Amino acid sequence: MIPRWSAASIRVQLTGRYAVVLCLMLAAYAVATFVAVRHEFFEQLDEQLLEEAETAEGLLRPTAEGRVAPAADRHHDGDGDEDRGYDVWSSDDRLLYRSGADFALPPAPARPSSPSLRYESVDAAGHAVRVLTRTATVGGHPVALRVFRSEDRLRVQLGEVLSVLVLGFPLVIVVAGVAGYVLARRALAPIDHLSSEARRITAERLHQRLSVPNQRDEIGRLAAVINDAFARLDASFGQLRRFTADASHELRTPLAVIRSIGEAGLGETRTPAEYKQAMGSMLEEVDRLTGLVDTLLRLSYGDAGTVRLAREAVNLGQLTREVAASLSVLAEERNQRFELAAPDVVIDADRLVLREAMMNVLDNAIRYSPPSSTIVIHVGAETGQAAVTVTDEGPGIAPEYRDRIFDRFFRLDEARSRDSGGTGLGLAIAKWAVEIHGGRLSVAAGVHGGSVFRIAVPMHAISSAGARPL
Repeated sequence: MIPRWSAASIRVQLTGRYAVVLCLMLAAYAVATFVAVRHEFFEQLDEQLLEEAETAEGLLRPTAEGRVAPAADRHHDGDGDEDRGYDVWSSDDRLLYRSGADFALPPAPARPSSPSLRYESVDAAGHAVRVLTRTATVGGHPVALRVFRSEDRLRVQLGEVLSVLVLGFPLVIVVAGVAGYVLARRALAPIDHLSSEARRITAERLHQRLSVPNQRDEIGRLAAVINDAFARLDASFGQLRRFTADASHELRTPLAVIRSIGEAGLGETRTPAEYKQAMGSMLEEVDRLTGLVDTLLRLSYGDAGTVRLAREAVNLGQLTREVAASLSVLAEERNQRFELAAPDVVIDADRLVLREAMMNVLDNAIRYSPPSSTIVIHVGAETGQAAVTVTDEGPGIAPEYRDRIFDRFFRLDEARSRDSGGTGLGLAIAKWAVEIHGGRLSVAAGVHGGSVFRIAVPMHAISSAGARPL
């Protein structure tokens, strides 16, 4: 089941995540701000208490009754104030003097002998009071001086700060969420435009492309990638249409021949020898048709990746010599000869698949080389790569056709290829067989005319594609 959050539109997801992140950031900022303000308020209050303690210590004088009191000619600002004051305690916990508000504070717990300052917040009859306790000396005797102020005003101010932070928090989130949604909508508007344009591109209109207003931003790069995908699809569909048309034409030719021979045989009574000749011609066309179908099936297996390579150590030089020996009969019929240089080079490959590639390349050279010509076959190795080159003395291949000759059913000479039994699939099979080994099949012009086919395979090629039908 898809969660509701992931099922929402991208702009809603962006807005929601933006709001959540902003909420967390604002919450952290609000807490940090409140803690900092609270610390600053209490620090100011503590500084005021310390100043009042120093002032009170300068005013206190001992009395004849054994107590202490401010000097008669001086007055402390805290005297008579309801929210602040101070008191003085002796070393035996006797109250010597109290001034200002009476918050019914407990006796001073610290002894006058303690030189340290101590700040604390205490509860006095429902009032929060900040208290500073320190050691003072009055008339040469140590006493405990305790200065205090009410925290009520400070806490009211902190409450106001907290109210502003809490009440402003949802308002900021709502405003930020609306602004985030508007920004996300504007940022994603080009994607909606690309979606509407892509929706209009169908299989019949793959030549059309998406508009790219800015190629340097993310949307522009996305549109460029989609256009590249459409270009590859257009090329693939075009190749598929050509392949379907060519395959239909190749299949139709033997079928038409078989039909015409059969109709001619049924049209009138013939001698047994004539019937035998007609059936022989039909079988020849059936063999041609069977070979074509088998080849197409093998190519489809390779395209689907349902076949695997049976890798082993293969002596490429020995394999080349075997292929040349197998096809020497065809070369002798045309009074052609092989010039072979095939030293031992060991590679990791599927022997049968690589042999088929070499058979097709060499057979192509024999077919298109003139009689009494020489075909040069050379095997070598360089920088972790083994190569087999086949050089013929044929008519050569024009530069504009050197990539297309590996396409299925492509022929430079349609009539000659079909009459000699070719299907236009040999080089396509050779290219497929080489590439699944991680190699490359290429063609170039010869120095003295003709063509040079080169099969290059890594010494230790590794490919996940298959080769031999299971």
